[in-house]
Amino acid sequence: MVLLHRVASLLFAVLLCAAQPARAADYPEPKQGDWVAKDFRFHTGEVMAEVRLHYTTIGAPTGEPVLILHGTGGSGASMLGNDFAGELFGPGKPLDAGRYYVILPDALGTGKSTRPSDGLRAKFPRYNYDDMVLAQYRLVTEGLGLRHLRLVLGNSMGGMQAWIWGTRYAGFMDALFPMACLPIAMSGRNYMLRKMLTQSIRNDPDWNGGNYAAQPKNMQSHLLYFNLATIGGNQALFRQVPSYRKGDEFIAQRLAQPFTGDANDTLYQWESSADFDPSAGLERITAAVVAVNSSDDERNPPELGVMEREIKRVKNGRYVLIPGGPDTRGHGTTGMAKLWKQELAQLLADAPRLPAQAAISPAR
Repeated sequence: MVLLHRVASLLFAVLLCAAQPARAADYPEPKQGDWVAKDFRFHTGEVMAEVRLHYTTIGAPTGEPVLILHGTGGSGASMLGNDFAGELFGPGKPLDAGRYYVILPDALGTGKSTRPSDGLRAKFPRYNYDDMVLAQYRLVTEGLGLRHLRLVLGNSMGGMQAWIWGTRYAGFMDALFPMACLPIAMSGRNYMLRKMLTQSIRNDPDWNGGNYAAQPKNMQSHLLYFNLATIGGNQALFRQVPSYRKGDEFIAQRLAQPFTGDANDTLYQWESSADFDPSAGLERITAAVVAVNSSDDERNPPELGVMEREIKRVKNGRYVLIPGGPDTRGHGTTGMAKLWKQELAQLLADAPRLPAQAAISPAR
């Protein structure tokens, strides 16, 4: 029952996105902050006079700065659970907060950062991953005054954004650790299921063009269908749902939980990945790279051979594939830092320290 609860929570939360994760007690208390980016220009050409960027930090600002990027629907705070932060931030652990200054931003459109549900609803600018990375870059450089990062680590959406960091701001970080993603165009089943999810929301009569008085009642069904298809791990789910009765119980339990998010926020978050494609810039990456996927990842199946091919284009890149099993979680496997933290520790031990540089003008 404990594993069932963990798998179910992961399915619905999507990569460590529980609202109030349990925090390990062996690292410093996280601190919350907000910074406002003035005259923020989106890739569409639209400009917002102010964009609020919320972030969480752990450790002293004098430590080596590390940027950690969350998955779709998450926030910086959603990375503080025991499976992730508890394995990384304590004394002697790979990202010991006594040595590192850990920065966990809420991506543009998510968490407590500026998002459609703040008031603009469906009139909010159509942002993409490039815009989200630009917001992170402006937070790091203008808001926190940093000229260099020791590491950019990201999971799922955050992993894809780590690839953008490496190609757009080459030389700004020593190391990259992208997980649960591929450095190519959004494609195949991964893209099509995202499209089906967002179309389901748009076609829901309760969505009403984004001008709903109450959250669409089918949001729970839309998300559960998508999550069952794209996260959780075949072996783990098969083991926990051995019969139709158990399956019916599982589904009924998930559908009975209230949708606590916002339909417009959710829609924008999933649509923002559509034009993701950092592949043209892989040769520009100067950071040391370790890319981590799991062999049971439903969204990034290893049999495509994509990572083996693309990692060869990265000057100092290496690929690690975590074997799937009954206790892995498919696309959510990389949410368990115990499975890859030694690879991270080795990367940090080996990655050369590149010189700090002046802030880079974001290219469009």
